[in-house]
Amino acid sequence: MSDNEIPLPDLNSADAPPIGGDVGYNEEEHASRIAADLEAVFDVPVQVSAVLGRSKMDVGELLKLGPGTVLELDRKVGEAIDIYVNNRLVARGEVVLVEDKLGVTMTEIIKSDRN
Repeated sequence: MSDNEIPLPDLNSADAPPIGGDVGYNEEEHASRIAADLEAVFDVPVQVSAVLGRSKMDVGELLKLGPGTVLELDRKVGEAIDIYVNNRLVARGEVVLVEDKLGVTMTEIIKSDRN
């Protein structure tokens, strides 16, 4: 090493200074602040519905349905499903299977013009 070279700290060592130490932005602190701001709405009940499709039938046909009955819907396999929150269309998505459980992943958020 020459006289004007400065040794750099080993950033992989246990006593290395934290990266971005005094920058003033802490991601965990920011996330917890956002969560605290939203805490007032955490207990507000909402109804979420994922509509796979629709079918029209008479009450007599409905009463005949039982376990294992196949019901024809107005949508095809692979078509996007509608996601409603409090009976308002908010997104479209697709059905996914995660560890033997059905779920829905949102693929498109629907913007609505509020009057």
